[in-house]
Amino acid sequence: MAKKPVLVVMAAGMGSRYGGLKQIDPVGSCGEAILDYSLFDAHAAGFETAVIIIKKAIEADFMATVGKRLENCPMEIRYAYQEIDKGVPEGLCVPEGRTKPWGTSHAVLCAGSEIGDAPFVAINSDDYYGKSAYRVVYDRLCKACDADKYDYCMVGYAVGNTVTENGSVSRGVCQVDENNRLTQVVERTRIAKQGDAIRFTEDGETWEDLTFDTPVSMNMWGFTPSFLKELEARFPVFLEKNVPANPLKAEFFLPSSVSELLEEGKATVEMLRSFDKWYGVTYAADKPQVVAALRAMTEAGQYPDGLWK
Repeated sequence: MAKKPVLVVMAAGMGSRYGGLKQIDPVGSCGEAILDYSLFDAHAAGFETAVIIIKKAIEADFMATVGKRLENCPMEIRYAYQEIDKGVPEGLCVPEGRTKPWGTSHAVLCAGSEIGDAPFVAINSDDYYGKSAYRVVYDRLCKACDADKYDYCMVGYAVGNTVTENGSVSRGVCQVDENNRLTQVVERTRIAKQGDAIRFTEDGETWEDLTFDTPVSMNMWGFTPSFLKELEARFPVFLEKNVPANPLKAEFFLPSSVSELLEEGKATVEMLRSFDKWYGVTYAADKPQVVAALRAMTEAGQYPDGLWK
């Protein structure tokens, strides 16, 4: 594609299980958040522009911490805002009492004007993805070209590298064909480590095993600009179909949007693989492990002591 890929960072989530604004919570020696490490790794891989999606409600705190540090980041930083009424068509109303954002697909849709017509990678702000993921997805997107189908990609992780000792996690379990093309993403909302085993449950009573290397999505998706047009068309349909039944919690998720395009035969999604360990702060108790891991990587020379000095 003619334009260089853009990094899109979704930082507007509420983090209810964590109990605070984990988007800005410091984990690095100089106050850096996980987001800082994502930008550092992305820039090293070739990304020159980042769009960070936040909410107006956290803008002041975000700009006083992360935003101030990023004044020294060599990337061009743009900001987009995910607000609950943004993109809601006339005739449809935000349900009374709804405070929860509309989900990751809506977040990306809200960033459309800042992304423009460039290919882009969407990531979570509170997930540490590792250096290799940015390299493989950047290189792949530089070659992406929509032809008879949309040409998308995603980075898959071994589920055993993405679980926490401190509770259950939600992961999209991936299925691929013989050409490593994604065929399905099944959202498992309760995956937990139990001793040496990794299991998931749908009802809280019956648990099923997952092998360590089962590929899962960590919401690192690579898209061509066509995806924004699809989201714009699908968001009103989502609201009409899902909100009446679940007005306070229904969410417009990226994996669901991708799955719809796969089912309709409109897109292909190549699954790239990262064998790095994921780190994140799903729960407050996860933070010491993340801090220790990043400190060890810094001491090993993978990061400078102070990313933006």
